[in-house]
Amino acid sequence: MPKKEYIVKLSDEERAALIALTKKGTIAARKLTRAHILRLADEGKPDADIVAALGVGLSTVERTRKKYIEGGLQEALNERPRPGAQRKLDEKQEAYLIALASSTAPNDQVKWTMRLLADRLVQVGMVDEISDETVRRTLKKTSLSRGKNSSGVFQREEASSSGAWKTWWMSTLCPVSPTRQESASTNVPISCSTR
Repeated sequence: MPKKEYIVKLSDEERAALIALTKKGTIAARKLTRAHILRLADEGKPDADIVAALGVGLSTVERTRKKYIEGGLQEALNERPRPGAQRKLDEKQEAYLIALASSTAPNDQVKWTMRLLADRLVQVGMVDEISDETVRRTLKKTSLSRGKNSSGVFQREEASSSGAWKTWWMSTLCPVSPTRQESASTNVPISCSTR
């Protein structure tokens, strides 16, 4: 069965609107491409010539023609909103997660980890399954982000940019102060004085 061919015939008003649109300084690239496709299609150019002239795919030209015929100029030029992914946790589950992360950690743990929180949500029956990444993303939206100091959730230990760690490290190696200061990035052994 041959493909249905969509013939584009712009009105004078639509043609003027497309010409004005293509002469604007700032316009989204996809919208500009669709405007050019419609203008060339209105001039009677075959799809293969439009593809060669604009460097787009044949399906893009066909879809743009079809959208114009079925929905009009604005439908052909603009993209439809995309729905996005469905939420993993509803509001009640998020509230429980936040309350759980704010509570004290289990007896054998110092702080809650993302894995522990995810496991507890499954254990109490709030969800059938959940990843620790979903827990992290949910807490990130709140003040309980893992990067915050007061979150109650386990934080990664990161090297401080201050010299406090270096002082502690050197004091454990040398009971007496070192004779010279070395950069932490060098692997040169530090010599200790015996004053």
